[in-house]
Amino acid sequence: MADAATHDRHPAREPRRGAGPGGVGKGRSERGGKGEGRRSDRAGGRAGVGRAAVGRPGVVWALPGALFFVFFAVAPMVLVLALAFTDWDGIGTPSWTGMSNWSRLWDDPETHQAIWLSLVLTVLTWVFQTPLALLLGVWAAGRQRNRAVLSAIFFLPLLGSSVALALVWKSLLDPNFGLIADIGPALGFADGDLLGDSKGAFGAILFVTAWQFIPLHTLIYQGGARAIPRSLYDAAAIDGAGTVRQFFSITLPQLRNTIVTSSVIMVVGALTFFDTVLILTKGGPGTDTTIVPYLMYKNGFQAFDLGYASAVATILVVATTVSLLLVRLTGFAAMRSTREGM
Repeated sequence: MADAATHDRHPAREPRRGAGPGGVGKGRSERGGKGEGRRSDRAGGRAGVGRAAVGRPGVVWALPGALFFVFFAVAPMVLVLALAFTDWDGIGTPSWTGMSNWSRLWDDPETHQAIWLSLVLTVLTWVFQTPLALLLGVWAAGRQRNRAVLSAIFFLPLLGSSVALALVWKSLLDPNFGLIADIGPALGFADGDLLGDSKGAFGAILFVTAWQFIPLHTLIYQGGARAIPRSLYDAAAIDGAGTVRQFFSITLPQLRNTIVTSSVIMVVGALTFFDTVLILTKGGPGTDTTIVPYLMYKNGFQAFDLGYASAVATILVVATTVSLLLVRLTGFAAMRSTREGM
């Protein structure tokens, strides 16, 4: 009776389907085969939909941007290169002159001086703006008190146009009624005529451009500094590294690609800078601040010698390709990650 009761409480279970030799494998195989079939069907469906709907856009999508670039960048440069071999006043029909404009360009001392001044302005712009923008950007990325308010005030020059800001600074630097009339003697200009001195005028252009564009590069460095993981600084602090050591061992290496990006923008901007020179000094005194863009403007739109101005413009386009050399020499084109291994 006990055996019967036990048997009633625990009825014999039927063997699982596929039990026995090969049974378990067969059941799993059937289930696995069905599951794999469903998964393969879903994967195939997603792959098909991905290729048709969410894959990489075709060439047609790039056509509007490509056409815009061709019509407003490539075509004007080709036209300017063609005009560099002609004599044209902007009204009549251009006449072919061959290499005469280029021979004049080679022998013109004013052009040589303009190229030299553009190079000096570019180098001094980078030397002056990069350290200040880097330090300010790293500071603005922190959590100091009143940092947001001070950063917003500091970024105000970015909101104004170059022409409007140059007009303001021209009023301030006017030797008759500007601020420079009061502080000029302290700066070594007894009569306050800062813009009438060759070094003073060049320094004024360098200062005004830095005042206007350092906030832009500060913003770039601020974004780069905020992307640096906090764990790197925490680990350095545990190892006993101070603020200065952390800056040179962590911040600068992590901002390598940011420095290259800012430098390319800065170099191209300095080589093509024009409006502040036009408003502040008009290339003077004499030709002491006549850089290449202003020389192109003076020959093309004041002397109406558009053929020679086109040759100068071609030299300017070639000079701006130094940014490509900068990218190549710094290894920025490889886009190596500064956070590799984290």
